[in-house]
Amino acid sequence: MSYDPDKHHRRSIRLKGQDYAEPGTYFVTVCTHERACLFGHVVNGEMHLNDAGEIARRCWEDIPHHFPLVELDVFVIMPNHVHGIIVIRCKGEASDFDGSSNTQIRVADASPLRPRPNGTEPGSLPAIVQNFKSVSTRKINVARGAPGSPVWLRNYYEHIVRNEAELMAIRDYIVGNPSRWDDDEHNPLWLPADR
Repeated sequence: MSYDPDKHHRRSIRLKGQDYAEPGTYFVTVCTHERACLFGHVVNGEMHLNDAGEIARRCWEDIPHHFPLVELDVFVIMPNHVHGIIVIRCKGEASDFDGSSNTQIRVADASPLRPRPNGTEPGSLPAIVQNFKSVSTRKINVARGAPGSPVWLRNYYEHIVRNEAELMAIRDYIVGNPSRWDDDEHNPLWLPADR
């Protein structure tokens, strides 16, 4: 079947004109296919990873090995999603990242003047997430004996971190996510309070 842009076009949820290959600090959420709880469970506000969760954790931690300009800040593997902060540095910039609150915020340039490549630009946020999802899917499916099974939703959510206060609030949100699992809309057992 040949490509038909009217039939095969998938709407992007990325910001129009945003260059996701530019240095920046991004808060990313990646959810499992059909929000299945594949990675373990939360007990008393603490996440307990199963084998698939450990694979997802190791794959997330390996991102800088595949992308030398990337540094990871805090992240959490939840039963059916991953939250994390990804920092893309400038080429030639020395790494001074230590995971502390002194991380310099890199605000991505939203200039639409740069020509857009066809496909995913190497080293861009979409390439980083795509690599994480691909590698973790393959390893998780080998471990569970389910080759070709979907692990992740096709898309992911991202937020450009604009300043230090926002970074601190997002870090607190990520670290505290397991303690709020009972009230998390991603929890399949969650019921809204107004029901």
